[in-house]
Amino acid sequence: MSESSSEKKAPVSVENIRINEGHEALEGYVLDPSHYAGDVSTLKTSADGRFILIPQPLDSNDDPLNWSPRRKWVIVAIIAYIAALADYTGGSAIITVIPQSIQWHLTQAAAQRAVVGNLFTIGACGLFVVALASFFGRLPVIFFFQTVMVGTCIWSAAATSFDSYLAARIINGFFCSVGQGGALMWVKDLFFFHEHPRVINYIEFSIILSPYLGPLITSFIVSGTTWRWAFWVCTILAGIGWFLVFLLDETLFDRSTPSVPRGTYVSRLLGIQQAKSWKHRSLLESFSRPIITITKLPVLIILVYYFLNFAWVIGVNTTVAIWLTNIYGFSPRDLDQSGYFYFFGVVGVLFGWFAGHFLHDAVGRFYLRRHAGRLDPEARLIITYPATLILCVSLIILGFGLQHEWHYMVLAVFAATQCFGVMIVTTAINAYLLDCYPEGSGEVSAWITASRNWAGFMATYIQIEWVARLGPARVLGTQAGITFASVFFMLFLQMFGKRLRQWQGRMSFGSKK
Repeated sequence: MSESSSEKKAPVSVENIRINEGHEALEGYVLDPSHYAGDVSTLKTSADGRFILIPQPLDSNDDPLNWSPRRKWVIVAIIAYIAALADYTGGSAIITVIPQSIQWHLTQAAAQRAVVGNLFTIGACGLFVVALASFFGRLPVIFFFQTVMVGTCIWSAAATSFDSYLAARIINGFFCSVGQGGALMWVKDLFFFHEHPRVINYIEFSIILSPYLGPLITSFIVSGTTWRWAFWVCTILAGIGWFLVFLLDETLFDRSTPSVPRGTYVSRLLGIQQAKSWKHRSLLESFSRPIITITKLPVLIILVYYFLNFAWVIGVNTTVAIWLTNIYGFSPRDLDQSGYFYFFGVVGVLFGWFAGHFLHDAVGRFYLRRHAGRLDPEARLIITYPATLILCVSLIILGFGLQHEWHYMVLAVFAATQCFGVMIVTTAINAYLLDCYPEGSGEVSAWITASRNWAGFMATYIQIEWVARLGPARVLGTQAGITFASVFFMLFLQMFGKRLRQWQGRMSFGSKK
């Protein structure tokens, strides 16, 4: 539909005042109470009356949607912190590659296998987290996974051989992504539709910042003491996360089945109380949920797009310390310079978060005005076009900068703009998939995490040898071309995404027992 015709279209009038979230996801969300015909007094709205609450909460204090804003945001802050730990520890390992290769008499490429293995299992972690959390509950799963993470951080710090360290990093990855992989299920449990983009932007800020914060801090640690202290710091941070779990609560709440009394906090923490609802769930169904999710074409298309964009962000991040050492003469034994350089990631992600805080909602309002008050999930993708262009330009200049050994501050500036672009993209695609499939919030979150980390796995595995063989300009130029081509996936979804979703229907996870 052309813009002019959409502007002339009469405002949407919703005859049925019952809110069906699945129908809204397929046909488009109507948030303005004035667009509902009949008596809307039975519908719950936001405190200012501007938005119909989707989904409609039950009249129960047990419903997490009814919890106080302070309680909700404390939980979001803790989940954001725990989610950041995965890539913080992984990013720390990027810097320790250099002293480890010296200590264990390995090439840097060989020592980097631990980084690659960790990235792969971080990606896989979320798929198991959401399957287990949909059956056993959110709280006991995050408690168990965070406990194992603390143990594997201790193991990483105390490893006496590279093989032992490699095993620690691989197992650590499989447990450390409990907050990251399941982030959207917490958002969906606690917040209404109109609140999602801003909440997602906060959590994704923490996640995208962490792989830059890890190398930044670790560079200063390693420059003054042994690399092991980098992982003792990771252990301390993970331990803080473990204690913070005790400030969380169970948010799994099924509005379609009879409610079960919440019981004591300890019983919820250990999963005893959640076990009383097992008769309404199926463990096989829970493990089938990620598989069902990936069969939805909009999900698969978004994952491919994100893979083709985020791969090169991780590729730059995991190899920049090596480039600074080999090309610019930064000392491999005195990493203070590298530490200062990694401020580029902090600056870029911070600006991306700040811009996204306003832009994502502004794009939604723009779309609502031009589509008669109905917000289709595809509106979330509009902002990916300029963000993808920023990623392309950043890669091209980074390639030429490395090829011709331009001043390293040029690299810092455009590595920061790359972070800015990927921050915008990440929030947009998370919001899109959550809008499309609210019933699969945890599963789409897990697959996005898998796409991000497996892209990093691939890029880290090939980046060093690829650049050595063809040169930075050709390699990063090729990556820019791939990134630009990926924007056609967004164009396809904006043209046909709604029809694809209507054709395939909702995610069906089986009947309740």
